[in-house]
Amino acid sequence: MTTAKQVLDIIKEKEVKFVDFRFTDTRGKEQHVGVPVSAFDADKFTEGHAFDGSSIAGWKGIQASDMLLMPDPETAFIDPFFDETTLVISCDVVEPSDGKGYDRDPRSIAKRAEAFLKSSGLGDT
Repeated sequence: MTTAKQVLDIIKEKEVKFVDFRFTDTRGKEQHVGVPVSAFDADKFTEGHAFDGSSIAGWKGIQASDMLLMPDPETAFIDPFFDETTLVISCDVVEPSDGKGYDRDPRSIAKRAEAFLKSSGLGDT
């Protein structure tokens, strides 16, 4: 299990220049938001990274488009295809108003489905 601290250690050790937050839209297309490493710290794992949800087709209107990307430290890796050392990390998309997973985020949908299967006993074998 990779922790937030381990990700921060990798950033220092590998001299990472950029962090690429990745998430999937409802249609299955991978989206991303890249930031310089100077804009990434331990708080991103608890407070998230704000982004504009209206830029994703079918998600939010411009009037209520603030959303958060919550990085999952277990998904972090160095992308070998970038010119500059870049750490890629998959994220959950979260509603900042209530801290819950966004209804149209595939990761959130999968987590809710898994929780339902566990609570209902349907997923027991």
